[in-house]
Amino acid sequence: MRLLFIRHGDPDYVHDTLTEKGHREAALLAERAQALQLGECYVSPLGRAQATAGYSMRKLGRTAKTLGWLKEFPAQIDLNQSPQLLRAFPNASLEDGKYAPHIVWDAMPSYWAEFSDCMDPVHWRECDISRNSNTVEVYDYVTGEFDRFLAEHGYIRDGRCYRVEKESKDTLTFFCHFGITCVLLSRLWNVSPFFLWHSLALAPSSVTEVVTEERQQGIACFRGLKIGDVSHLVLGGEPVSTAARFCEVYSDADRH
Repeated sequence: MRLLFIRHGDPDYVHDTLTEKGHREAALLAERAQALQLGECYVSPLGRAQATAGYSMRKLGRTAKTLGWLKEFPAQIDLNQSPQLLRAFPNASLEDGKYAPHIVWDAMPSYWAEFSDCMDPVHWRECDISRNSNTVEVYDYVTGEFDRFLAEHGYIRDGRCYRVEKESKDTLTFFCHFGITCVLLSRLWNVSPFFLWHSLALAPSSVTEVVTEERQQGIACFRGLKIGDVSHLVLGGEPVSTAARFCEVYSDADRH
């Protein structure tokens, strides 16, 4: 089985759609849709993913099925109830004197470097961020839906691998988001989602490809072939968006 995770194009988060650049990126991706052999296509319910998928679906004369659990990973932390974690999220915004809900995966490196339990493949569930937020609850829901989805296609979660009930060389494509892609990959690879959230930068409209490997009959694991591929942008002469990244050097003050 082959899985493709395609991040939406350059986002206009305020209006949940694409910027002009994002539309150009999605159009360039669609030019390669046939060559990518997308197979069955699924899409997040959020507008920026729907718009991105729309270009490729129109090019192929097909439709993508919307899956609610593919929306951007929604876990948040209430810093008003856990002020000790302000050191992890110093950029949290204040609204009427209270901290607004903050996404759990935007933590500062100085925090996770010191409190390394959030990077542990098992103990991330018990780290302070997880214990003071709904991270584990949301993670278990999303990955449970993902496992059920894979089971419907013949791959049953069994410990840290997948039991093959029905061999498949089908391709399943997910048009979605950075955060949720890291969650799904962490499930496939048995690592902490915090590790991937802070180790990967999947650019807008990038393509990540993983495939099953069945070295022992009936036991499958997933291996990455391409991570955040943006060759469609390079070939189209479109610069890669930095919407996935913070500053490369600290003096890039506009990207903090």
